[in-house]
Amino acid sequence: MLWPMIAIALGFAGIAVLGILAVRVFVEVRRLARQVGATSERIQRASEDLERAAVPLASSAHLRKGR
Repeated sequence: MLWPMIAIALGFAGIAVLGILAVRVFVEVRRLARQVGATSERIQRASEDLERAAVPLASSAHLRKGR
């Protein structure tokens, strides 16, 4: 009777450890998703700034080519 109880206790402990690790992975994935979202927004803003800065340069290069 002792061995089956030990086996059940170890099985429960193993499932509990897996549950705790699953929660930790879930929390880290959510944190990573927030960071990816923030970085995506920063990249989008930087590309918009680059596009705004390139318009006058492109128009001045077009005027020089036309001469």
